[in-house]
Amino acid sequence: MSLRDASATMSVTGHLAELRSRIIKSAVAVLAGVIVVVVVYDRVLSWLTAPYVALCRRSPADYCGMSYDTIADDVNLFTLDPVEGLTTRLRVATYGGVVLALPILLWQLWRFIVPALHRRERGFAIGFVLATVILFVAGGLLAYSTLDRALEFLIGWSGEGVDQAFRVSAYVRLVTLMIVAFGVGFTVPVLLVFLQLVGILTPRTLVRGWRYAVVGTVFIAAAITPSGDPISLATLSVPMVALYFAAAGIGRLLVRRRDE
Repeated sequence: MSLRDASATMSVTGHLAELRSRIIKSAVAVLAGVIVVVVVYDRVLSWLTAPYVALCRRSPADYCGMSYDTIADDVNLFTLDPVEGLTTRLRVATYGGVVLALPILLWQLWRFIVPALHRRERGFAIGFVLATVILFVAGGLLAYSTLDRALEFLIGWSGEGVDQAFRVSAYVRLVTLMIVAFGVGFTVPVLLVFLQLVGILTPRTLVRGWRYAVVGTVFIAAAITPSGDPISLATLSVPMVALYFAAAGIGRLLVRRRDE
């Protein structure tokens, strides 16, 4: 084996070792987040059901049906399977663990791809990680703030004579997927800025294709919105369109600064 082949073999081995290290660190961070959510699960569940409680409180007494306890002024979620409570707790803990570990996950991902970038692109590491976390949290909070309206729309389409009795697994799945969908949707502009910096896209291309971007954004928002209601669709698509143009403007400034 030549020295060049040995060097290439060591390089591949080194990349695999680094990838394994990044994965282990990410897994440990997620596990720590899962443990935290399991410990405070009751508070997390109360936080997830708060929009439903607010909807039931401002609605007629029989609006939420069996789900609303007028005496305790709280909502009741039901299980139809002995293991449903456990699986729901584990699902919430997993989602919550990933969210809590998101800064570490993004940092590990960035540190892994940094060697393939130029030194100028490496300087944007902290900015990209912070922007992704902030936008993801902003999207999740926006989804949370509109959950009561989305639930009101869905309940209204149930029809007269339909009593509301939500399963805990179905409710938690809807709420968590809504929050994750909005959070992921809000982070797309970060990817667009990154693609402009590495030369895959140009700001002019984004500006010229704005019509297709608007239509595509609406379709993407409709696809990733679990509830499918028009309120959530509009609440997600409008900010995503605004962030698209913001990404084009920010990318143009950063590319110009980089070139200078």
